[in-house]
Amino acid sequence: MDDAVMEPEIVALGAEHMQAAARIRRAALWQRLPWLLDIHTPDEEEQYWCMHLLPNCTILGAAMGTDLVGVVAYGDDWIEQLYVLPDFQAKGIGSLLLGCAKEEMDEIRLWTFQRNRGARAFYERHGFSVEEETDGSDNEEKEPDVLYHWRRFSELTPA
Repeated sequence: MDDAVMEPEIVALGAEHMQAAARIRRAALWQRLPWLLDIHTPDEEEQYWCMHLLPNCTILGAAMGTDLVGVVAYGDDWIEQLYVLPDFQAKGIGSLLLGCAKEEMDEIRLWTFQRNRGARAFYERHGFSVEEETDGSDNEEKEPDVLYHWRRFSELTPA
C-alpha cells in the first residue's frame, strides 16, 4: 500500500455542499474557541451558507477523496469564512484555500477573534497585518475581534 500523503483537491461548492461547509465551520470554530457563545443552530448556519454566502461569494472546498475537510468563502475583497477540520489543520490545506482567494483579489480584509491565536498566527504568516481591533460590541458573539488586511504588492516599474 502506498504511504504517500493524499493531496486535497480544490473544488467549487454548490448548494448541495452547504450543510457540509456549515459543519466544517462549527467543528473548527468550537475546537479552537470552546468558550465562544453558540448563538446559531446548525440549521441556521446552513441557511446562512445557502442564502447569504452562496449567492454572494466564491465558495471553494478542499476535498480528500469524497470528504470535504476545508472551506473558504470570499469575494469583494473579503474573506467571509475560512475553516479546516481540526484533524486536517497544520497540513497546508488552509494555505491552499487562502492562496485561491489571493489569486483572485489584489487586497483582502477579514475578521477573526482576538483570542483565536492560531488563526491570527496563520494570517500573519501569510502577510496579513492588523488594521483594527474592537471590543466585540458590534459582533453577535460580543467577543473582541481584529480586522486583518492584506494587499498584493505590485512590481514597481521605472518612470
